Amino acid sequence: MAVQTLTGFSLVSLLSFGYMSWDWMKPSVLGDSPGDEPSKLHAPPPSSRPPHIIFILTDDQGYHDIGYHGSDIQTPTLDRLAAEGVKLENYYVQPICTPSRSQLITGRYQIHTGLQHSIIRPRQPNCLPLHQVTLPQKLQEAGYATHMVGKWHLGFYKKECLPTRRGFDTFLGSLTGNVDYYNYDNCDGPGVCGFDLHEGENVAWDLAGKYSTILYSQRVSHILAAHNPQQPIFIYISFQAVHTPLQSPREYIYQYRNMGNVARRKYAAMVTCMDAAVKNITRALKKYGYYDNSVIIFSSDNGGQTFSGGSNWPLRGRKGTYWEGGIRSLGFVHSPLIKKKRRSSRTLMHITDWYPTLVKLAGGNISDTEDLDGYDMWPSISEGKESARTEILHNIDPLYNLARSGSMEEGQGIWNTAIQASIRVKDFKLITGDPGYSDWIPPQTLTNFPGTWWNLERHTDGARKSVWLFNITADPYERIDLSAQKPEVVKELLARIAFYNRTAIPVRYPNEDPRGNPELNGGAWGPWASEEDDEDEENWIRGGHIKSANKKKKCKICKLKTFFRKLNTRLMSNRI
Repeated sequence: MAVQTLTGFSLVSLLSFGYMSWDWMKPSVLGDSPGDEPSKLHAPPPSSRPPHIIFILTDDQGYHDIGYHGSDIQTPTLDRLAAEGVKLENYYVQPICTPSRSQLITGRYQIHTGLQHSIIRPRQPNCLPLHQVTLPQKLQEAGYATHMVGKWHLGFYKKECLPTRRGFDTFLGSLTGNVDYYNYDNCDGPGVCGFDLHEGENVAWDLAGKYSTILYSQRVSHILAAHNPQQPIFIYISFQAVHTPLQSPREYIYQYRNMGNVARRKYAAMVTCMDAAVKNITRALKKYGYYDNSVIIFSSDNGGQTFSGGSNWPLRGRKGTYWEGGIRSLGFVHSPLIKKKRRSSRTLMHITDWYPTLVKLAGGNISDTEDLDGYDMWPSISEGKESARTEILHNIDPLYNLARSGSMEEGQGIWNTAIQASIRVKDFKLITGDPGYSDWIPPQTLTNFPGTWWNLERHTDGARKSVWLFNITADPYERIDLSAQKPEVVKELLARIAFYNRTAIPVRYPNEDPRGNPELNGGAWGPWASEEDDEDEENWIRGGHIKSANKKKKCKICKLKTFFRKLNTRLMSNRI
């Protein structure tokens, strides 16, 4: 462990010095509002310099779970930032983690990265395609310092897949999809558990015990303090919050003590803690001279998980579905550089749009980046101009469960409607196959869970259908299926799905590799393959076998490490 700590010692390690002495609740750190003006380092006028870009991505935050959407959850910082900027009220992401993140980082639909099915599992030999140039790489070309803090979830089976190899100068965070907020353990099935907090390309054992939302916010503040604001900086803050497990510092639980639903209570506390973290980041931007020339972007990665405290009300569906509750996201942009502030934008926008938008805003070049699916949205965001985007391919997933009632005949000979797919073209949205759980679920504030409200708004015709059509502009809650009344529109949208499908690359969803088990890798999740293993990897992907000679000996001290790490965490953290 001592060797791991020393090898991880770097400039970023120096920045982390003093974490435990940072007073998170101190008023002078948090301030009273994003509008407060602490003392700051004055920089040259911002007009001649590329803007600093702060991209904040939350995990599983539902459409209803922000104050300005009428939530019972307190988010004063996010509400103020959104009110002073531009709220994105026709903004879409993907229904689950990896797909949204991959499209943000590449500017391409899932069908063009091979990641159109599910997520990247911890033991899968899979990651973001290495030949595609990422958003942070393009920003590096434009002269930006690039930093990532938080959840990666884009694959890590070999070192070439890691954030620090994909365009980020520094990285502090987790590689897998969900970890404990305090001890950073993650289990991928019974008995397959490991530690997942990394500093650069090293395991950050010494940082266990600090609640991740607070740890990540403090890291951003330290990065800003150490950086020269005259050089543009891109910070991608990918909060673990508010994904399960539902854990929050005790002080945030108290204000929601009257919420009868325990899951909703804990979830609400996690959202409010995250709001305080954003407040801390905003204060740091002002204190260290970045704010006047900054662009702050806020987005959720997908809809809320209603079984775990989230709410997408009044939208239909939940995380993991192609109903609006799974893919219509919270989003806003806050920046002194916006020309038309304090408004809501109804312009159709997708998470792939951030790639060209931010590269062009940074003064970078996208002409050499072929086949992007995103559009430059800055004129629309800043000035309210019309955008070129008129449609969004939500996805085509040929590996998802086929709908029993679907067929080529149902798809008018154009498309097999048994296949899960969804597309939005102007006002209309078409869904084929199995779109996922389809109920409308009011906020989970009642004690009797899953009673009382549970059977409200239940929809049961999904098993008998394989095609749905909605006018989302007129019917954003997807209550009126128009597929029978407008067959010509259905036909047109089916043709668009078929067109996109002809451009798709094969799905990459390999079998799990037993070499990825943390017990074989020192007790932590991390890369296990190398370039020398390429032939074996290809054999595994095709369903072959890994040579026994390539397997590492079982780690004899992993269980002991885990025991002491958990014991240390219990002593250090005030845990719910």
